[in-house]
Amino acid sequence: MRPAPAPSTTSAKSQTIRAAFNVHGFRFSVQGHAGAAVDGICEDFRYFSSESVLEADETMVELLRQRPSLDHAPPGDALIYTPRNVVYRAGGKRYIDYHGRGLGILNEASSSLKLYSEDTELLYEAAYLFLLSRIGQGLDQRGFHRLHALGVEVNGRAVLVLLPMGGGKSTLALHLMNLPGAHLLSDDSPWIDRTGRVLAYPLRIGLLPGSEQSIPAQHRRVIQRMEFGPKHLVNFSYFQDRVCDSAEPGAVFIGARTLLPECSIDEIGMAAALRPVIANGVIGLGLFQGLEFILQSSPWELFKKTGLGLSRMRNCRQLLRRSRLFRVHLGRDAELNARTLLQFAQKLFA
Repeated sequence: MRPAPAPSTTSAKSQTIRAAFNVHGFRFSVQGHAGAAVDGICEDFRYFSSESVLEADETMVELLRQRPSLDHAPPGDALIYTPRNVVYRAGGKRYIDYHGRGLGILNEASSSLKLYSEDTELLYEAAYLFLLSRIGQGLDQRGFHRLHALGVEVNGRAVLVLLPMGGGKSTLALHLMNLPGAHLLSDDSPWIDRTGRVLAYPLRIGLLPGSEQSIPAQHRRVIQRMEFGPKHLVNFSYFQDRVCDSAEPGAVFIGARTLLPECSIDEIGMAAALRPVIANGVIGLGLFQGLEFILQSSPWELFKKTGLGLSRMRNCRQLLRRSRLFRVHLGRDAELNARTLLQFAQKLFA
């Protein structure tokens, strides 16, 4: 378990915040004078804070709180349309128009991004989503792949719980953090390496509506999202001393919600676990991909994606081969769910 990273620093002369990060070998930096937006990114990725100087060709995100200018906009038609933005392409750059509220200019050679907006919350969200996408691409190329699951460490082993979006992974994670014996790997998307080992990815934790009062005010914040409205977030500072760097495979739980009062667990075979793991790891359901940042149009890129699918499949099979496999039926009592799961895992890996 690594010590808590140091907070980002601000230059008093320029009021420009600069911070560097290293996520399992993928290095990037964030800078800009949009204080709240840069501070938010620094808090989210603080576990991966780094003091090393980045090379010129490594990813940089610059957040500029100013009105975007379209004086040099590309003349062609739009390439990609998403609910968040419309994307144009010219001269080795992508121009990402956030429906007039902001503009991103992505250098395709370096994958560095400049974001312009007078709205600091748009700057923050656009930067966060870009980094999720870019880090995902970068680590995919290194043979590390995300799995849409809650990951905790118990007695040196990784315990993974697969649930769909809105299924309660974050709620379960927060209740587990209140119990001795569990350490967080990720509430949503831990990394799986070629041996099936699970690597930490502890970012912010999102709260279900109405549950924010369970977290002290100094450890949470509210963001206004472009598509889905306000969301309450738990800062890394709340659980920074309950994070584990990595864990060897231990158990994979395929989760389902019920209206029953208690939580129950049944052991299952490889066939029953394989399909949901393929959906959440190989296909990547529930994981942000960012079409505006990753979509390419050449046949060569499509060919490389086929190789990526095989690599993801290999890692997931290694994880399953080295894990015990179960189905967990979560009841309506979230605290009881966490206690039942933790006690089961502790007995399993005693």
